[in-house]
Order: sequence, then C-alpha cells, then structure tokens
Amino acid sequence: MNEFCCIAADVKLGKDVRLSKFINLYGCEIGDGTKIGAFVEIQKNAKVGKNCKISSHTFICEGVTIEDGVFIGHSVTFINDSYPRATSESGELQTERDWEVEPTLVKRGASVGSGSTILSKVTVGERAIVGAGSVVTRDVPADAIVAGNPARVRRYMPRKEGATK
Repeated sequence: MNEFCCIAADVKLGKDVRLSKFINLYGCEIGDGTKIGAFVEIQKNAKVGKNCKISSHTFICEGVTIEDGVFIGHSVTFINDSYPRATSESGELQTERDWEVEPTLVKRGASVGSGSTILSKVTVGERAIVGAGSVVTRDVPADAIVAGNPARVRRYMPRKEGATK
C-alpha cells in the first residue's frame, strides 16, 4: 500500500482490489475486484462484496453489508444508530457498551446515487437504484427506482427479455 492509505492489519482484502489514496479501512472485508475511491472510510465489521465500485468521500460504517456488483456513488453516508448520543446516561462519553449496531444491507447489483444517506435497519433490494441525494428511511424493493427525502418508489426497472434474475 502507499503512504497515503491507512489500512489496518485486520482488513481482509480480496484479489485485485484497487485502492485510491487517502482511504481509511479497519476491521472490514473487501471482495475481489472491488474499487475503492479516495477519501473513503470503511469501519470494522463492514463487508463489501466482489466487483463493487465505492466512489470517493463515502462513509461505510460498522454493520453495513454490501453484496456483489454494487455501485456506491460519491459522498454516500450509511447510518448504524437510530438514536445517536455523545454521552451515556451518566454523562460519560459513550463507548461500544452503550449502544447496539443496527445493520444495513445493500443487495447484489444495486446502485446508490451520489449524496444519498442510507439509514440503519434498511435493505436496498437487488438491482434497485437509489437516486442521487435521496434519504432512504425504509426498505427498497428489488428492481425499484427510488428518489427523494424520504426516498419513495418512482417506478421499477424494466425486465430484459430472457433475464433470469
């Protein structure tokens, strides 16, 4: 790796992963053939599948699973806590013991547009498209095109002749 990347020893990198400069990866898993853009952070216990494209300035937090063949646009943010707080009830800074990670899943072949925010406890379905700047607050069905704040289904992707999935 180069001097402008911070990649912890516990990161599992697949074959032919392409990494830009100025990235921060720790405790995560990146699948074969995936490309990670500049200024991306991927936290521990996050998983990115094979042949994904993670564009610059994206934040993938703990608890996020991204399956194979997913496109994540520029400046996409994932959330893993519905009620974040800086301090515990006793007034001390929170630690991992003070809250529980809420998972998020982006299924195979989905695309998430630039500037989108994906809240916790959400599944983005296979081949779904999330429009740029959307705020995804609930599950997105497979093949749906969603957009807005909150993101709503606008239409569905047409099925190609002879497509099995």
